[in-house]
Amino acid sequence: MTDFTHGEAVVRSLKLHFVEAGSGPLVLLLHGFPEHWYAWRHQIPFLAEAGFHVVAPDMRGYNLSDKPRGVRRYRVQELAADVVALSRHFGAARADVVGHDWGGLVAWWTAILHPETVSRLAILNAPHPAVVRRGLFRHGQLRKSQYVFWFQIPVLAERRFAADDFAVLRRRLRRDPVRPSAFSDEDIDRYVEALRRPGALTAAMNYYRAAFRGALRLSQAARRGIAAPTLLIWGERDRYLGAHLLEGTEQWVPNLRIERLPDASHWVQSDAPARVNLLLRDFLRPGRRPVREEVAQRPFPNTQPKPTEPLKPL
Repeated sequence: MTDFTHGEAVVRSLKLHFVEAGSGPLVLLLHGFPEHWYAWRHQIPFLAEAGFHVVAPDMRGYNLSDKPRGVRRYRVQELAADVVALSRHFGAARADVVGHDWGGLVAWWTAILHPETVSRLAILNAPHPAVVRRGLFRHGQLRKSQYVFWFQIPVLAERRFAADDFAVLRRRLRRDPVRPSAFSDEDIDRYVEALRRPGALTAAMNYYRAAFRGALRLSQAARRGIAAPTLLIWGERDRYLGAHLLEGTEQWVPNLRIERLPDASHWVQSDAPARVNLLLRDFLRPGRRPVREEVAQRPFPNTQPKPTEPLKPL
């Protein structure tokens, strides 16, 4: 399969680390909390072979990317502007944007605030910002989202999350997925290693802190319509986000297609990688060259070189 390599881009005075592969139309893959580029390990080689230039960045604050200090540096306006700047770094005025969890929220906001830069939008288990406000107090969502509130407490939240060698994270990634092998022990170790980097855990939690503090100021902007063709993939066995958060999305996204995966969790692209790969390929490549179906089932190798070395092809 296609080679893919590590690189760095300096955008908006910020160093962003990324992994890229393939050639063709630009596709940006935005990870969520508490992951990094590796969240897309199953999708990067597949989409590259399908005829795309795939770029999966470590978003600001994560892993090998810069970690600016201060909650305000993690407002969604800043995060969306990073996406636009990264697209331009690769010479593209427009890009297909794919996001999961927090990356999905950033993808939504990129399409809302910078509609001219998004060709197609694909979201994995991340509700539209306007729907979140309406659905927070329904179907037990407030209870499912209680972690967001304790994330607001500086220092204490970091200590609790990192306690006992990140026991909370390790337990969640082992128990949450429907597919038992969705995350290997080595996969989990990679996420823990990335969060151990100085400033990384605080930066990751600052996403939540900035969103909590800026929600009211953005409430009107969230209601702007999104014209880009949009695919919303939802693992229905999500412990953190109820499926009711899909309801009414078409009010703001008229060109919307929803794909529900009943046997997938919040970690949908790791839980059902073959299905997600095919959905993304077929959505992003209308009229583009076909790719072998069996490639969607091919596993990503668990053993990876150091980030500074080129990754070997599968």
